[in-house]
Amino acid sequence: MPTVSREVRLASRPQGEPSLSNFSFATVEVREPHAGEVLVRNEFLSVDPYMRGRMNDAKSYVPPFQVGQPLEGGAVGRVIASQDEGFPVGTYVQSIYGWREAFVAPVERLQIIDTSVAPASAYLGILGVTGLTAWVGLNRIANLKTGEAIFVSGGAGGVGNAACQLAKMHGCKVIASAGSEEKVRFLREVLKVDYAFNYRDGSPVEHLRKGAPDGIDVYFDNTGGPQLEAALSALRNNGRIAMCGGIAGYNTPVPGPRNLILVVAKRLRIEGFIVSDYFKDAPAFLAEAIPALKSGKLINRETVVVGLDAAPAAFLDLLRSGAGNIGKMIVKLAD
Repeated sequence: MPTVSREVRLASRPQGEPSLSNFSFATVEVREPHAGEVLVRNEFLSVDPYMRGRMNDAKSYVPPFQVGQPLEGGAVGRVIASQDEGFPVGTYVQSIYGWREAFVAPVERLQIIDTSVAPASAYLGILGVTGLTAWVGLNRIANLKTGEAIFVSGGAGGVGNAACQLAKMHGCKVIASAGSEEKVRFLREVLKVDYAFNYRDGSPVEHLRKGAPDGIDVYFDNTGGPQLEAALSALRNNGRIAMCGGIAGYNTPVPGPRNLILVVAKRLRIEGFIVSDYFKDAPAFLAEAIPALKSGKLINRETVVVGLDAAPAAFLDLLRSGAGNIGKMIVKLAD
């Protein structure tokens, strides 16, 4: 008997800032799995800023969402019917089949996760692509060294807070920004960064002078815009920038930094990256992250909203500067 599932679809493409009207819901029947397939019921969905770009009809590193079709994103769920011995009923899996309650997929599109190590939702946060993104940016792109000074913009977000924690674990001085006083308190009191500031309160350039009077070695960029410009001023000679995202310009483009010539004068290196190019590094990342999570050196901070109906609003909140979400934004599907 087919399984009934609700899913979120792209109703229309946004012009500027997206709204709830750009999303719609549908109820569908999900067939039984064939040989080499499993039926999965999702338990947690990931909400990520990069999805904003996929709402546009533009060529990028991932295909755009299609109007009238379900969205996709990271998810973890449990196998409820199986036609593959390696994925028995009850197995927890990670997938890109998010924004829906249930789905059928070939097993090669799924990854088994160990929920005895950490809760299932952690594989969307600190143990998932979010944590891997931070690890890759620090280790493969910026080549961060012990004792260096690093500035992380969007430090209270999913990737940002992971980057702050990993850098602190390796003995670095961490300066981080956020868009609200609540998030700044989280950075100071929970993550114990060396200097945290609200980028809305004063000049980022002045904050970086206070937090790192001798300059910074690395900038982990989640925002672009004015904070990128400030980081260029603060970077020392031969500094590095790992460009992970640019949320400041996702809805409306922002001008490029006016001081870009400092890249030449300071012999800086700027490199953008897409985490999917580095999935081969996941074992190395997990070998470091899992023991750290078990020992308490890493924390998996989440903002959890409940129910598929809440997913579009959670996504919109993620894009709004200064919104209340801290850490990884997760949608928990109702039991």
